[in-house]
Amino acid sequence: MAKEQKYKSRTKDVSDAVSVLGTETGGNLIFGKNNFRFILIGVGLIALGLILMSGGSMPSPDIWDESLIYSFRRITLAPIFIILGLIVNVYAIFIKK
Repeated sequence: MAKEQKYKSRTKDVSDAVSVLGTETGGNLIFGKNNFRFILIGVGLIALGLILMSGGSMPSPDIWDESLIYSFRRITLAPIFIILGLIVNVYAIFIKK
């Protein structure tokens, strides 16, 4: 009999823990749809910045062309997109549901 009571109390504790986590109460999450939307936009901006920063190689190993490495796209535009993505992610964390 003592074992049955022990198991009953444990299952009650588990059901209480599940309701605290929000799975029984309809999924009360900290972030809402707008938060996740902004987070995805921010991650997309960061990914776009990294893609813009990546690039090809020199057409010939004997010739050094600074315009390929130090272009406006890699030095200025890509970091702007990455910083904008980080700002959007910080905004997504702080807005209310």
